[in-house]
Amino acid sequence: MRTVLVSGGGIAGPVLAHWLHRHGFAPTVVERAPGRRPGGQAVDVRGVALDVVERMGLLEQVRRERTRMRGMSVLDPDGNEVHRSTEATFSSGRLDGEDIEVLREDLVRMVHEHTRSDVEYLFGDSVTALDEDGTGVHVAFAHGPSRTFDLVVGADGLHSTVRRLAFGPEERFAHHLGSYLSVFGADNFLALDDWQMWLRDGDAGFGIMPVRGNTELRIAFGFESAPLARDLHDQGALRRIVVDKLASMRWEGPRLAEAARRAPDFYCDAMAQIRMETWSRGRVTLLGDAGYCPSPLSGQGTSLALVGAHVLADCLARAEGDHRTAYARYERRMRPFVTLNQALATENPGGPASEESVERAKNALSLDC
Repeated sequence: MRTVLVSGGGIAGPVLAHWLHRHGFAPTVVERAPGRRPGGQAVDVRGVALDVVERMGLLEQVRRERTRMRGMSVLDPDGNEVHRSTEATFSSGRLDGEDIEVLREDLVRMVHEHTRSDVEYLFGDSVTALDEDGTGVHVAFAHGPSRTFDLVVGADGLHSTVRRLAFGPEERFAHHLGSYLSVFGADNFLALDDWQMWLRDGDAGFGIMPVRGNTELRIAFGFESAPLARDLHDQGALRRIVVDKLASMRWEGPRLAEAARRAPDFYCDAMAQIRMETWSRGRVTLLGDAGYCPSPLSGQGTSLALVGAHVLADCLARAEGDHRTAYARYERRMRPFVTLNQALATENPGGPASEESVERAKNALSLDC
């Protein structure tokens, strides 16, 4: 039985592990965090990605736990409503469509619970070195003992450690898109009832949606910026920047700033895409954001992760032990799909891509060869 180390316990890694197990591989998932990561924005499962979830047997559960928005309001900088819709929201698109919006942490939980009996999980650890020879990849870990695997997959996100170890510095592949995004939770101090609020003021703006039966809020705050200096990359420095910017907003600025300051699930990062000439080197390959992050501006990061996991596992199964052939087929099948979905992030700067572009991109691949 061929062994595969998958670095990253978010969505892409565990979904890949599910399909690898189904195909007779022995997957191990290593995740730096001590357990499943909480928090995060609502994510979309669209088009062919819905087929992946259905084939996993999770579609009905995901549908039950989806968000239930009635619509949205768009506000001016003073909080006056200038537009409302009961047909679509900026976060999920049309409310009467087949696509599903679900909280990221809920999808992570569902996938982990679905796979934990078949997959070895190593929480609270991370890869520190890769040394490949003819017998496999010798992997050193930050805490656990070194082990050898037949294959290694980096599914460890935008700032992938596996990518850095196998391909080189992140700066070679990351393309900054001119903004940063922060996501954090708060109590529902606005008393929103299945209704989103969106506001833009100059080079900054936010979207607010209620979750957990309208008891909590998820706040997504974005601001335009060139790449920040390296000493401003840690979450503490980014939190201070976000708090200051929110405090200057005219509508609800002080309360939003205080929510960002106190949030235990605060997250902030650059909006960037990963673009690489190849996702594979030797026995190592990349999956999802690690290899082809489209950025949250595309709305398709989760769908790319789900589809990429299914395609990679399928290619490995069909190659009968020849990882070079499998990785080449994986890239040939996925690259056109990745290209179309990454383009959604830059089609309409400052706003969502057109419905026509999203429809074309989300369905631009068949799961069956």
